[in-house]
Parts: sequence; C-alpha cells; structure tokens
Amino acid sequence: MRSQENFITELHAELDFPNQGYSSTAFDLHPNDGELLDAYSRAVTTAVERVSPSVVKIDVRNRQNHGGSGSGFIFTPDGLVLTNSHVVHASSRIKLTFLDGMTAEATLIGDDPDTDVAVLRTDHLLTPIATLGNSKNLRVGQLAIAVGNPFGFQFTVTAGVVSALGRSMRASSGRMMEEIIQTDAALNPGNSGGPLVDSHGQVIGVNTATIMGAQGLCFAIGIDTAKYIASQILQHGRVRRSWIGIAAQNVPLPRRIIYEYKLATSSGVMATNIDPDGPAAKAGMHEGDIILRFADESISAINELHKALTSDRMGKPQSAVVLRGVTLVELTIVPATRPD
Repeated sequence: MRSQENFITELHAELDFPNQGYSSTAFDLHPNDGELLDAYSRAVTTAVERVSPSVVKIDVRNRQNHGGSGSGFIFTPDGLVLTNSHVVHASSRIKLTFLDGMTAEATLIGDDPDTDVAVLRTDHLLTPIATLGNSKNLRVGQLAIAVGNPFGFQFTVTAGVVSALGRSMRASSGRMMEEIIQTDAALNPGNSGGPLVDSHGQVIGVNTATIMGAQGLCFAIGIDTAKYIASQILQHGRVRRSWIGIAAQNVPLPRRIIYEYKLATSSGVMATNIDPDGPAAKAGMHEGDIILRFADESISAINELHKALTSDRMGKPQSAVVLRGVTLVELTIVPATRPD
C-alpha cells in the first residue's frame, strides 16, 4: 500500500509539477497571491472593481426629520443616480456618500412607486458611472453580485446566482411589478437601490427587496424596466399610464359560469370600488362586475389588467367584457391619464 508521501510525489509527477519534497503532513507550496484566485474569484473582484466607484450611500430626511438610508448608483456623466422609490419618496433632504468618502447633496428628479424606481441628480460629477447591461438575456444560474450599504455598512459586496426570472411582486402602491429577478446574493435593509451586476460588472438589476425571515430569497428590478422608467421620468417627470378608475381584486369564477360560457380562464378581476368620475364609471361598469377581457386580452388577474393599461391606449376606446351576476356584458372604456 502506497504511503501518503509516495502518493503525493507520484501525483505531482503525473501533473508535471516539480517535486518540492512534500512531507506527509503538509503541502509546502508558496504560490503568488494571484494564483490563489480561481475564475470565480477573479470574476467577482473584477466586477466589483468596475462598479463600486459608481455606487453611493443614500441618507435621507423627511419633513418630520425622520431619517433612512439606502443605496444607488450613478449611471450618466451628468450625475443622474438610479435608486428605489421607497428609499427617497417624500424625502426633503438627500445626501450621497461616495466610495472615496466625499459627500454631496442630491435632488429627486422623479420616482415611480409602481415599479419602485427613482432618479436623482447630483452636482458631484467626478465619479465614474456604472455600465448598464440588459436583463432580457439573463439566464438562471449565472453569477449575480450585489453592492450596497446594508445596515449602514458601507460598500458591502455579496455574490450569488440568478435564482429565477420573471417573478412578480407587489409594490408599495399595490401594483404588481413584473419581470423581477430573484437572486440568492444576500440583501439586507440598506441594500435597496444598489446595483445587481453580472460577471462583467454591468448592471442587470436594481436591488429592491427581501423576504424577511427567509434565506436566499432576494429580488431586483430588471435593468431593462429601470431604464424605461428612468427615461419616462426624465421626459415627463413621471411614468404615464392609462387608467380606468377602479379598485379591484382577483376572484375565482363559478364552475358553471366557466362551463356555460366556455371560458378559457378560471378567475377574473372584480371591481370593488369605482371612481364616479373615472372611465369605467362613464362606460357603465358596476361595483361587483368581474372583468374577463380588456382590449381583446384575456384578464385573469390584476397584474394582467395593469399590463393591458399601457400609455398608448389613453384616449382610445377599448372593448371590455365583464361578468355581471350570471350575464356577460360588453362595455367600451376609454382609458384616461392616471391622475396624480
């Protein structure tokens, strides 16, 4: 039976390593530090080095002088910063802290609670900017790296993978956010608004939420969504969406109704409250009506109705089919601009 020392010597001979007189108790290698970095480590460190200079710590104060903090990142040469709406909404003062310790004031250009995206501007223009990637071509299992300021610990890095794509979650406004990235890169309070980046250091998402008490369930807004929302804020000061003036909830449909009308869905969206001056009321919708179709699209859940209420449908008549009692009723609704 071969001794451990003979085995090590034979192994290194096969691998064409020089025999350095290894003892049976320890390896006596003294490689350079760089050789200790495997491909994974190099990817993480390179990505972090590229994005970290653009990351900022955000401290806010509201009109009641209550404070909070979060993260963000500069994405244009003229000092625009992406972060979460819930980090800066209704704030009266916003202070940024940069990687080099410098601080600067920022102003809120606009925010969209429905997607939890906000855009700030700072006059501090000496900071490198983040490179925005895309979230359309992400693959489950690829490297995901989060940079932020959890619990005030500045410029903390965590790494994991893209755990799932196309998740939905509810924003603070009650609207369903679509195309959410799920990751196991650890996030904590204070990470909100910071970048989620790929192995090239390109931003693929804006970190937004965790499930408290759970481990490895963290979420980010896809950067494609964030770029679109930012462009809307910069052009219009807000995101323009069409609106029909109802509060609603998902409801199951009775089996006999599904069978009688040969419906392709087992649920719909019931109007629980109707704005008397809104488009739905003007079209004749009643409280308790269950929306089954809108703009020739099947509606089985609130998020599907939200997706159908696009800005290009404002002011244009749209067909709607609702279940009123046991009767299908066809309506024509003209979506309006969503009021402030």
